[in-house]
Amino acid sequence: MSTWTALTTLKDKSQAEALGLALEAIEPAPTGVGVFEIEDGSDTWEVGAYFVEAPDEISLALMAAAHGARDFVVSEIPDQDWVAHVRRELQPVEAGRFFVYGSHDADRVPEGRIALLIEAAMAFGTGHHGTTLGCLRALDRLLEQGETKQSVADIGCGTAVLAMAAARVFPNTVLASDIDPVAVEVARENVAANRLSERVTCVTAAGFDDDNLQGEGRFDLIFANILMGPLNEMAPDLSKAVKQGGHAILSGILNEQADIVAARYAEFGFNTAFREEIVDWTTLTLVKTT
Repeated sequence: MSTWTALTTLKDKSQAEALGLALEAIEPAPTGVGVFEIEDGSDTWEVGAYFVEAPDEISLALMAAAHGARDFVVSEIPDQDWVAHVRRELQPVEAGRFFVYGSHDADRVPEGRIALLIEAAMAFGTGHHGTTLGCLRALDRLLEQGETKQSVADIGCGTAVLAMAAARVFPNTVLASDIDPVAVEVARENVAANRLSERVTCVTAAGFDDDNLQGEGRFDLIFANILMGPLNEMAPDLSKAVKQGGHAILSGILNEQADIVAARYAEFGFNTAFREEIVDWTTLTLVKTT
């Protein structure tokens, strides 16, 4: 059985939200509707709907015109076993001493590497994306420099691959948080699969809004692999949470956004120690100097 997507973009947030609400009443009814800001600095919003029946393209065209949006692009997605497809396509990822793999590649783990099992069905945060890979490389670089951290947090943890990597190389419990409770459940499952349940604590939180994450100078390493907008918003809270001399590893940043994020964090006492570009994405390693 096929499914269909209908996607459009427009510049005004309120119009995008209104279009999203209108889509919920269309026939045939969509199985889901999403309204998202595109984090590329263009102030553009994407509105998407998902259908199990072919949508009425005339109704979609009228609706787009009424809300000042571009014409919807409708695509048919053929049915297939996506889990099996991902398992075939995703290869293990090597990032310095770290080796991220799915259970289908358990026999390919090299001796002497720090192996992190992430089920391929949970594709976001497997290490294949340039943002996650950049964070793992940044951690490996800190270790090469002789850094050791006593308190670590992974904000916006997704699969918790970064939290688990830190738990494998540093002695104390690592905190992993995500705003999405489903992501937190995924994180806990991965933590359990890696036998790290007593080393990684997973909590649902927006930014630092959790008692476990509170306290000035609470951490000497924080990962935040999110997007430029949320990263810039949380700069004051993240600054308070990092000890002087501690590090922040930030990603989810498009290459052209990196200077903006670095400048924002410089306002709160961070210097850029290293930056790495992987395809379209930049990872910043920052050190707290004041």
